[in-house]
Amino acid sequence: MDLDRKLADFEKALLRLKEAYQKTIENTDSYNYTFFRDSTIQRFEFTVEIMWKTVKSFLIKQEGIECRSPKSCIKDLFSAGYLDSEKTAILLEMIDDRNLTSHTYHEEVSEKIFGDLRSYIPVLEYIYKIIEENV
Repeated sequence: MDLDRKLADFEKALLRLKEAYQKTIENTDSYNYTFFRDSTIQRFEFTVEIMWKTVKSFLIKQEGIECRSPKSCIKDLFSAGYLDSEKTAILLEMIDDRNLTSHTYHEEVSEKIFGDLRSYIPVLEYIYKIIEENV
């Protein structure tokens, strides 16, 4: 899949994540909150997946860097000068949380991941913006 297609998919996934996050915040009924929260976490999972694959394609095209894993792609994006250390740390934590999404049956894991989305979404938006502006 080419970079333009991945970037478009990343944009759609990010928009759907933001929409789900907002609906969850607005929902006060406990059953619906849990349903929306879990749906938001699933959207987070596939948004992170397409994000790192987009970063991988971007690094190959723009920098000639071939990364092989989500964390190595983030570290390479930092090394290439596209990220500061704060955003890099958030992205690495985000990937760890994405790896925990299979454990969302644990209430505390779900709440942690959902709570972290407040800081994750702006960084995902930043990643989208830097790739869009540099291709």
